[in-house]
Amino acid sequence: MYPNNLEGGDGEEEAFEGSEFDSAADGTPAVGGDDFMHTDDFRRLFVDFVMVDTLVTMRWLDRKWHKVVEKKLTDFEDEPFSEIIVHGGNDIILDESDTDVRRVGVKLVTKVVFLLNITKVGDRVCRYANNLVVVDIPEGITIIGLCSFFKCHSLKSIKFPKSLTSIGNYSFSTCSSLEEVDLLHTNVQELGEGAFFNCTSLRATKIPDSLQYVGHYVFFGCSELVPSTIDVDDKINEEDETFKVVTYLRSIQ
Repeated sequence: MYPNNLEGGDGEEEAFEGSEFDSAADGTPAVGGDDFMHTDDFRRLFVDFVMVDTLVTMRWLDRKWHKVVEKKLTDFEDEPFSEIIVHGGNDIILDESDTDVRRVGVKLVTKVVFLLNITKVGDRVCRYANNLVVVDIPEGITIIGLCSFFKCHSLKSIKFPKSLTSIGNYSFSTCSSLEEVDLLHTNVQELGEGAFFNCTSLRATKIPDSLQYVGHYVFFGCSELVPSTIDVDDKINEEDETFKVVTYLRSIQ
């Protein structure tokens, strides 16, 4: 991570003044803030900056829109910086996700920005992001990886894309504030083992006809949604478990 007193002066930033990247070049105040950060335009802008590969571009972005990260974009490791994770689709291995530094940093995160053209939310990328409340997963993403949002205790709302086909093992396990999972408009075919394990506030689900597989313990401990008769153990045949869970969920939609 780079310090706040980054090298590079205003003269270098002038290279962007009046360019196609400068939305304020005509004197109009730059559009930005929280809403802009969740748009495709923002993600395309990031891709352009990746190609430029200079720290100056980040200083310019900081001045024009929103402080995002003080790091060269070609060095992305999906690490948390300040309030934001800028996610480039990489997986975070278990040892990295459990380091003291990452655990402390990820607790500060309140937003996730997904770079354009990625197809997977990486394994463990937002694990332990306890202050993350809303996640908007963009179109084009097909897979939500292993433990991606594991123990995000404040997560209340998730917008899933139509392109989604798979939710990995324990992706949203122990998201204790999550109240609804609406997958009806998606193309989800499988819910991995424990995908919504112990989501104690979950009260409603909507599942598509495309769903073909449900892993063990997918809604285990979701006491507000699934009765104990639906919570099954590893002894049951996976095909029977899928039928049992899917039949029940469709009966309450």
